[in-house]
Amino acid sequence: MKPILTILSALFFLAHSVCAQDDSPYRTSFKVDAPIIAAGMGLSAYGLKLMQDKEGLSEEQIMALDKDDVNGFDRFSAGYDSKNAKQISDFPFYGSFAMPVVMMLNDNVRSKAGQVVVLYVETMAVTGALFTMTNGNVERTRPLAYSDDVELSDKNDSNARNSFYAGHTAATASATFFAAKVFHDFNPDSPARPYVWAAAAAIPATVGYLRLKAGKHFLSDNLLGYGLGAAAGILVPQLHKKSNTRNISLIPVSGKHFSGALMTYTF
Repeated sequence: MKPILTILSALFFLAHSVCAQDDSPYRTSFKVDAPIIAAGMGLSAYGLKLMQDKEGLSEEQIMALDKDDVNGFDRFSAGYDSKNAKQISDFPFYGSFAMPVVMMLNDNVRSKAGQVVVLYVETMAVTGALFTMTNGNVERTRPLAYSDDVELSDKNDSNARNSFYAGHTAATASATFFAAKVFHDFNPDSPARPYVWAAAAAIPATVGYLRLKAGKHFLSDNLLGYGLGAAAGILVPQLHKKSNTRNISLIPVSGKHFSGALMTYTF
């Protein structure tokens, strides 16, 4: 834990001391952002353990798999298992993580590099926690398990129960939409903004399509992963914008059988 806190402290020192926040559209705070990042990393690690501890399908369960049992929306892809699509999907997936780095080629973004790195780490920590905790607690058989061409050993592996939801798609969308959002906010007058957003949308869509053809995820898994990843990539920077501070309110609420608080946020 101490090394992690040391790294986080260094990141925030860079964001606040080397790159002053006065002319940045964002405001970051160690007291707020460090616990979120630490919690996201911790939950991601715990969720990953849950995923790894799943039990695989028994031979009897595999033999009983029937495409007709898959919901009508996703049934068309039950049995997909393209190894070529799986291999190709790794290129845009890993390449997407470089997009925020590419954004550093822009002078406005590069001048606040430390702060952008903090926001990026926080975005991916939130995305990772959402994915691993969901996937670790939900068992859904991958489409490839319905294929007669897939080896039995691949079908009864615990990883074959990790279809819900699409982690590759979510992580890619989170990275690309984060990059587009940061570029958008730092360059309000840039004519390149529509093209940056188009690229941000197209890359995770491509990954989702390839993961679908690979039999790793159903369409609904990819749509959910795309939506949650894009939401994290946009909302984390948005919630840090200085202009939005006054639009967040926390209101205590109570009733006959409950008490708590209501947080409202206006874009």
